Parts: sequence; structure tokens; C-alpha cells
Amino acid sequence: MLTISSKNYSSWSLRGWLLCKIAGIDFAESKVDPDDADNRQELLLLSPTVRVPRLSHGKVAVWDTLAMAEYLHETHPEAGLYPADPVARAQCRAISGEMHSGFANLRSALPMNLKAHHDRFKVFSGAKPDIERVKQIWTECLSAYGGPFLFGAAPTVADAFYAPVCTRFATYSVALPAELQAYVDHIRAWPLMAEWTEGARTEPEEIAELDVEF
Repeated sequence: MLTISSKNYSSWSLRGWLLCKIAGIDFAESKVDPDDADNRQELLLLSPTVRVPRLSHGKVAVWDTLAMAEYLHETHPEAGLYPADPVARAQCRAISGEMHSGFANLRSALPMNLKAHHDRFKVFSGAKPDIERVKQIWTECLSAYGGPFLFGAAPTVADAFYAPVCTRFATYSVALPAELQAYVDHIRAWPLMAEWTEGARTEPEEIAELDVEF
């Protein structure tokens, strides 16, 4: 069971969901509304941090996306969540960890909203170094591994972690070099992302986000 929040706003839920899909596991989704007091009490029992996503598998409970990636890699090594090459695998872990723990200004300035689109959005100056760092990471990976995903022909943990950034760049019309725009377009056209986005479109226009990103 994967417990998630809004498909339109919750980038952490998207990451967890993509990890489960890449791993090829058969799972059910449980969606919670954080404004509902009963749901919030239930989440406190499920996850001490009151955060989603949360993966429940038998006696195992994992509510952190990086820990979820490692757990799924351990239980489904054949899925290729990390590259087979040890050098690439180390880089994949490093850039995924960097996204997991950093980029606070980018998260704050460009919140995920799959239904919105802004042609002339003025990006907060504090977020620009984060944007440049993402561009650097993508350029290095695509150059080294040939695309269309960050580590070659198949998606990895890194693509799951950076997929929400692709949606943010599209929502706020962040200008990118052609090769990076091609990566954004590839991720947005990815059948898994199309499935998630369709779910986001069916949500109410106003829904609270459980996992605060600021």
C-alpha cells in the first residue's frame, strides 16, 4: 500500500509513486486529505513525521523517499532502480540525495502545480542558483550516459527524484538549453507521468498539500 497526498501538488508523493512503478511492484494507492482531522490522526499512527508518501509492505513501513528507493532496490534488484555500473550508481545516489535534501529555494519559489501554466513568471532571484545547479546535473548526466533518461535508456531513482522539477520548469516556463528541454519533454511524455498527470487533473481545484516543501 502506498499512501499519497495530492497528485497535483505533492512532489514527494510523485517521487514515491514513480519509485514503486519503476520497481514494477503491484501496489494499491491510499489517498489522504491532510485537512481531515481523522486522516491526520491515522497518519500519525502510520508515520511519525505525518508525511507522505508512505509505503507499507507486510511488517515494513517506509515514509522517506530516499529510504523507499533503497528498500525497493534491496527487494527488487532486478528492476534497475540504480545503474549497474558502480560509478554511475554512486553518481545516481549522490544527485538523488542532493535533490532529497536540498534545493529549498527552488521548492519555495516554484511549487509543483500540474494544472497551472505561467508564460512570464518572474523567478525569485534566490532560486536561480538552484535552477543552475539542476541544469548542471542534468547536463553532466545526459552528456555522460547519452539519455534519454539521466543514466541512459532506462529510468532510475534519479529520474523519479527530478521528475517533479521537470513539471515545475514547465509550469513556470523556465528557459532551458535544447538538450535539457528535450529531457523535460521526455519525462513529461513518459507514460508513467502521463498516468499521474491524468490523476491530477481529476482532483478538486483546491486541495491542501500535506508534505510542506518550504
